[in-house]
Amino acid sequence: MKKAKCKICRRLGIKLFLKGEKCLSPKCPMIKRPYPPGEKRKRRISPLSEYGKEMREKQRLKKWYNLKERQFKNYVKEVLQLRGKVEEDLGEVLIKKLERRLDNVIYRAGFATSRSQARQLVVHSHFLVNKKHVKSPSFEVKKGDEIEVKESSKNKNYFKNIVLRLKEYQPPSWISVDKNNLKIKIIGEPSLEETAPPVESISRIFEFYSK
Repeated sequence: MKKAKCKICRRLGIKLFLKGEKCLSPKCPMIKRPYPPGEKRKRRISPLSEYGKEMREKQRLKKWYNLKERQFKNYVKEVLQLRGKVEEDLGEVLIKKLERRLDNVIYRAGFATSRSQARQLVVHSHFLVNKKHVKSPSFEVKKGDEIEVKESSKNKNYFKNIVLRLKEYQPPSWISVDKNNLKIKIIGEPSLEETAPPVESISRIFEFYSK
């Protein structure tokens, strides 16, 4: 499974940070072998068709957020239904919905080194949202929501070590983190510019699911 995650990045031609801290180290396979798995380094790769480009963009964003195909498709379809009904760019709307997932917020706040790890922490009921237990990684937070580590979980070594790691971590501007008390507050809205998703054109993703 560990090698499989690294192959995803190599296959899609971009670092998706699926392995947390390893992705930042010289051991990252994208540094050692920056070409698709199963292909020789010098093999000439044919240019992608338009469909291939759409598929690649879809796969990049889906894997980046650690989502299954059905989950990701539902998000895109939900946003597509807003076409002509909102002034905001649909790409921005999609990214905001994905960024506001609870597992992503836990990752963005620095409480996990990858979204898959954040998902496990949420599923194992380590967090309260507005003083209520939430075990669903897809729970969508909103401005003003407060997230905190349960008191019973703070004694675990994992969370004790987080306090030290958070001292050097800077969360995105829409998230405020109380690093000593392990609390998170949503103080704004995620933006497409700050998020910088690993895709060239989100519109290609909408085209892919519109066919």
